[in-house]
Amino acid sequence: MFQARRTDAVLLLVAVVWGSSYLAAKTATYALPVLLVLFARYVLSAIACLGLVAAQRRQGRCTRDEVRVGALLGVTQAAVLVLETYGVAHTSAANAGLIISLTIVLTPLLDRTAGNGPLPTRFFAATGVCLLAVGLLMSGSGFHTPRIGDLLMLAAAVVRAAHVALVGRLTARRAVRPLQLTAVQTVVGSALFVVPAASGVPELGQIDATVWAQLVYLALFCSVFAFLAQTWAVQQSSASRASLLLGTEPVWAVAVGIGLGGEGFTVLAALGAALMVAGTYWGQAVERAHRTIRNEETPCRTTAPTSA
Repeated sequence: MFQARRTDAVLLLVAVVWGSSYLAAKTATYALPVLLVLFARYVLSAIACLGLVAAQRRQGRCTRDEVRVGALLGVTQAAVLVLETYGVAHTSAANAGLIISLTIVLTPLLDRTAGNGPLPTRFFAATGVCLLAVGLLMSGSGFHTPRIGDLLMLAAAVVRAAHVALVGRLTARRAVRPLQLTAVQTVVGSALFVVPAASGVPELGQIDATVWAQLVYLALFCSVFAFLAQTWAVQQSSASRASLLLGTEPVWAVAVGIGLGGEGFTVLAALGAALMVAGTYWGQAVERAHRTIRNEETPCRTTAPTSA
């Protein structure tokens, strides 16, 4: 019982950290250009990951699979963070956290590795509820042309879903270790942003301790800690239980955005938030139930006697 509660507490902490990352990124982009924020986040994450890899000498160096898979995932992950960071810089942290949660219902549409067959109609109904929620969130204080930040977060949700599906496809049946894979991704990300951010690097020496704290928080807690803690918790519990608890991320994004960021929340936005949370949980439950049924049916089909 104690182990289960500790695991749940770790998963909730990851959800809180990820939910708060949008306000941290938004605050950091007030003081620094987006590409410089991303470069600093990646470099700090890479230093931490490489230090952890070096400390675990017994596990050896990164394998060829880890380097190849990590390099490709590093590119897609960088694309997600570019869209997310530019998006949150032009919308509220609360909206960013809610819109990005579309990933939960978009990922099963893109993931074809499980071979679980076509999704039921109810899943697409849940997706429709989420899309309606996005429309309400984008409306802000009234219906108008969507803000560029909201559209960028919508694009980030699509790319993030593709990234998650790609992770599943590339890591299936491969002996890749989470820490080594994360280390490769952070090194690749650092390399991708070094040239675009090079001209602004001197600005890092002029920022105050508050901005540095935001960058360190994004790198060490929202990237390194969150990923490794999530992997450990899933191993201790189950993917279904983990996804349920991590699905509270948009709730924390709203709470942090309003409570600490002082962001306003209109009636339309509140309705959109409620629909987004309800739609994502509904879609997640439908997909999980569908996957469970298909997995139970598969052994029956494979072991059925053939005609004589």
